Amino acid sequence: MTHPAKNNQSLSWTLLFTGTLFVSASLMFVLQPLFGKILLPLLGGSPAVWNTCMVFYQTILFLGYLYAHTISSRFKAVRQIQLHTLVILLSCLALPLALPENTTPPTESNPTLWIVWILLIAIGLPLFVVSTTSPLIQKWFASLDHKDSDDPYFLYAASNAGSLIALISYPFLIEPNIDLSAQKTDWSLGYLLLCTLIAGCAFLLYKSKQSLTVSEEAPTQSAEKLPLITKLYWLALAFVPSSLLIGLTNFISTDIASVPLLWIIPLTVYLLSFIIVFSSWNDAIHPVILRLQPLVFIPFITYAFINPADLPYWGYLILHVIAFFFSVMVCHGELSKHRPATQHLTNFYLIMSFGGMLGGMFNTFVAPFIFNGIYEYPLMIIAALLLRPRINAISTKSILLQFLFPTVIVAIGISVYFIVDDLLQYFDIIVISLIVITFITFALRQKTVAFAFTIGAVIFLSLSLHGFESHTLFQERTFFGVLAVRESVLTYENNQDETYHELVHGTTKHGAQRLPKDLQQVPLTYYSRPGPIGQFFKEFDNKNANWNIGVVGLGAGALNCYAKATQQWTLYEIDPLVVDIASNPEYFTYMKLCAHQPKIQIGDARLSIDKETDGQFDLLIMDAFSSDAVPTHLITKEALDIYFKKLKPNGILAFHMTNRHLALKKVLSIHAEKMHLAALIQEYRPQNPPPLVVATDWVVMAKNPETLSPLSVSQLGNWEKMPLYFDMKPWTDDFTNIISIWK
Repeated sequence: MTHPAKNNQSLSWTLLFTGTLFVSASLMFVLQPLFGKILLPLLGGSPAVWNTCMVFYQTILFLGYLYAHTISSRFKAVRQIQLHTLVILLSCLALPLALPENTTPPTESNPTLWIVWILLIAIGLPLFVVSTTSPLIQKWFASLDHKDSDDPYFLYAASNAGSLIALISYPFLIEPNIDLSAQKTDWSLGYLLLCTLIAGCAFLLYKSKQSLTVSEEAPTQSAEKLPLITKLYWLALAFVPSSLLIGLTNFISTDIASVPLLWIIPLTVYLLSFIIVFSSWNDAIHPVILRLQPLVFIPFITYAFINPADLPYWGYLILHVIAFFFSVMVCHGELSKHRPATQHLTNFYLIMSFGGMLGGMFNTFVAPFIFNGIYEYPLMIIAALLLRPRINAISTKSILLQFLFPTVIVAIGISVYFIVDDLLQYFDIIVISLIVITFITFALRQKTVAFAFTIGAVIFLSLSLHGFESHTLFQERTFFGVLAVRESVLTYENNQDETYHELVHGTTKHGAQRLPKDLQQVPLTYYSRPGPIGQFFKEFDNKNANWNIGVVGLGAGALNCYAKATQQWTLYEIDPLVVDIASNPEYFTYMKLCAHQPKIQIGDARLSIDKETDGQFDLLIMDAFSSDAVPTHLITKEALDIYFKKLKPNGILAFHMTNRHLALKKVLSIHAEKMHLAALIQEYRPQNPPPLVVATDWVVMAKNPETLSPLSVSQLGNWEKMPLYFDMKPWTDDFTNIISIWK
């Protein structure tokens, strides 16, 4: 019977080591959005900034695991403690968290490497120490005389629980209640707490080794070497979920909906899977997941890829997240099932982190250069299905036979494309055929290769069919997202059709142009003449002949239709591809027909405007969007201070506020109240509008109410004073809260 004192000691040791991993993981997952928020204002709020940060974190995580594996396998416990103490002391030199001075991103080239360099300088060392904690502390725990030392993998579940809690806490608790400067200070204090906890773990390790001989203290080496096939299997099981995570995050924000904080959902599921599979529940849950996964994929493929028009965006989201959950649960469940004995613990985590890093690198550095859409996501869906465990050993002949069915499906699909003249005439028949094939795949669920590649064939044919249906003239992918130019059709009551072009970024249309020559200079969508911005230019038509005008966000170039030859326009655009598209008359002719030699500035608008001469502009128009999200750093108090510094005393600031998910008027209303600005809003809802004239919201602001009085008394539209709000703090560079303005 174990002595009671031993039980108490074992519990206290467990709590110390569990608490250390919990704090470490929490710090890592607070640091990621915290420093991402610091960087985003410099890069226009692009989703690619988050993905680049993710790859950096995964790379540092791998280096941390490599360090932990190296020192734990080559050095005695005392030397491990000495080396790690030195690394921790060096990392404290990076505190408190801050960006390097005079930090300016490149404007003419891809900023990915610049982001990596800034992250390395600013947080590289503290993040490295945090990254070493999980494998090193687990290895130290395995070296103790503790009843659970033979299987310390439960500590990994505690680590991921800390990650998950921190991830959810940041947008809902930390960000709404703590300023950014305070967050940086609090994180630094939390890091010092972590260093103290690591010191406690090191003391227990040192104390436990005092009773051992030198030979016992040396790290034990397994007599059996790990087979290469086992290492490659671990690598694949880590690579695919990591790539799938970033791929799904990009996909849902690009092709489903640009809803704020959607990226949290896939990452939450990803972390939750680790918590489940490395707990004692995995043995019971894993077989159930394997049986249910093929069943889940039938509605997923049917509605998410073959026939997506029948579901709202939240329906797509649910299907994709459920399919993602089952895919990562299968992969991570297999990782847990095949985890090695403790002598290979750090090697196991090293290979896992290496696979995760490679998955992130593939999505961030490879996929954008070889794909013009988010095609890595469906590729990883197929790869995840290929990693389903095989029940029986299969021969080469069996594998070749499993390729036969999906190959025939693809061959038939390609043949139909070349043989049938009007493919869209048979659209419904093709869709039904693909749905039938999807149901057939369920019968192939025991044949891993056949099941995966048949699903892949259906996805390939579905994407090809919908790409053909959308009449995409041009599509390209940059650091800032996927841009497409599409040809669409207006249908009138007399059955006459008229084609027009539209620019799409993610899920949001950023401009359209009708093609008849007499209509090519008519601004459409959010910039129409009947709408608020059209009313504005008409009301000030007699006063603006010599205005100096700045426009943030180019889109298709429709705003240039309001330009006069005597005016000076400066166009600010962060994505060079947008400039190329808007300037190409094969897609849009607004720039060719309407613009009068405007000055075009590439780069983040806030940084570019800040460099302009004070009191230069008569009018600044803010029309910057990343898909459907306005970059938050463009609507903080500090941003408005810059804008009004560059405006003339009677200058006007116009904000395009149209948004499906966020009530951005709240932010501007509070700014107007606190800064004593005059502000008018029009939420334009046209009745029986002309073609391609849409509902849109605009706000105009000025220092003096007299400046906006022509609009107040205008009969052109319904301009009203901004409503007052008292339920939120003003947005600053140190404080933004998306939750408070969610519709």
